Amino acid sequence: MPETEAIPAAARSLGRRPRRLVVLGIIGRLPIAGVIWQALHYLEGFRRLGFDVYYVEDTEIWPYDPEKNSVTDDCAYSVAVIESVMAAHGFAERWAYRSVIHGEEYFGRPAEELRRLFRHTDVLVNLTASTLLRDEHLAVPLRVYLETDPVLPQIEVAKKNPLYLERLGYHTHHFSYGENLGAPDCGVPIERFHYRPTRQPVVLDWWRNAPALNGSAPARFTTVASWRQSGKDLEWNGERYTWSKHHEFLKFIDLPERTAQPFELALALQSGCPGENGSWTGLSDADAAALKLLAAHRWRVVNAIHLSKNIFSYRDYIRASRGEFTVAKDQNVRLRSGWSSDRSACYLAAGRPVITQDTGFGKFLPAGAGLFSFRTMEDILAALEAIDADYPKQSRAARAIAEEYFRAETVLARLVRELGL
Repeated sequence: MPETEAIPAAARSLGRRPRRLVVLGIIGRLPIAGVIWQALHYLEGFRRLGFDVYYVEDTEIWPYDPEKNSVTDDCAYSVAVIESVMAAHGFAERWAYRSVIHGEEYFGRPAEELRRLFRHTDVLVNLTASTLLRDEHLAVPLRVYLETDPVLPQIEVAKKNPLYLERLGYHTHHFSYGENLGAPDCGVPIERFHYRPTRQPVVLDWWRNAPALNGSAPARFTTVASWRQSGKDLEWNGERYTWSKHHEFLKFIDLPERTAQPFELALALQSGCPGENGSWTGLSDADAAALKLLAAHRWRVVNAIHLSKNIFSYRDYIRASRGEFTVAKDQNVRLRSGWSSDRSACYLAAGRPVITQDTGFGKFLPAGAGLFSFRTMEDILAALEAIDADYPKQSRAARAIAEEYFRAETVLARLVRELGL
């Protein structure tokens, strides 16, 4: 149970019920571990602040099935995942999934009960800003646009795209992981909406028991990522900005050849299905060529979909890593959005040092011990040297950053204050 001092004053007022808060999420749309953990951190974090918390998914989009590595019009897998993770984390009677793929279908809670829930909700948190708000949602007085991937929405607003103007306009407050938005050194255009900075909350005790904070260090630097993604590249002021991370990984393709440190990528590929022991079957020529190129440069690659089907195997993978080496999207790097990764926050919480590409986040998070930013290959090699010199110290520094900057109760209490609660 949350400590009394962590509960907002509005929720402790004599004779008043706790504030009711609904998180709109995409666990069913993308039933993979990284997405699930992100939502669970918000649900549990808000609960620890004293809110009466529910999870709702309201979608017109076909869900992704990791068993098939494709989207499907059958939501049975997604609903089973939501039901399982909600029950395991104390939200068994506090979730609903509404799908309109085959007419209206309701799971978890019946239709009238869901409508009644929205009529008596104080705060709506549109996590990842992926849910198109409907009339029931608009009746909630505080509607939070919580953007985890900045740049594209801001540029679409600047281009006066009516779809984005409408979707963002449905919300009363706008938050973004782009902590540098609006700063003089940030190239992301800011028009129409005021974005409040926020970052991923992490429930620290869920990640605390990682081994080797002071003992022998694990061998591999790892990350979990999609290799190639299409459809979200941008044109702005005569420049092209890419979305897919493979462009940035390729800039540092020879990293494993520059050091004795082993590196492993857990990758989700566009083609293929999980095979035996996390391998792939049915890969396209392009994906097969990508794996061959990575192997030629001494990258070890495993199947991210295989390990991401279970939230605990995903957590174990992070905790068994020496640290994280990863890149950021070109859009965040060149435009200096100040974005930081929800996955990297979990590595830090597990006491795993993070080496990640510079997006301007160093203005808001301490870099240089436990967390390292890079622009060049030399920056990466210097970070590896610092970590090798005293791994236990760097492990403790990583955990300390998580405790000070990503603790769920701290991050979400700030968001709550911004809402005036």
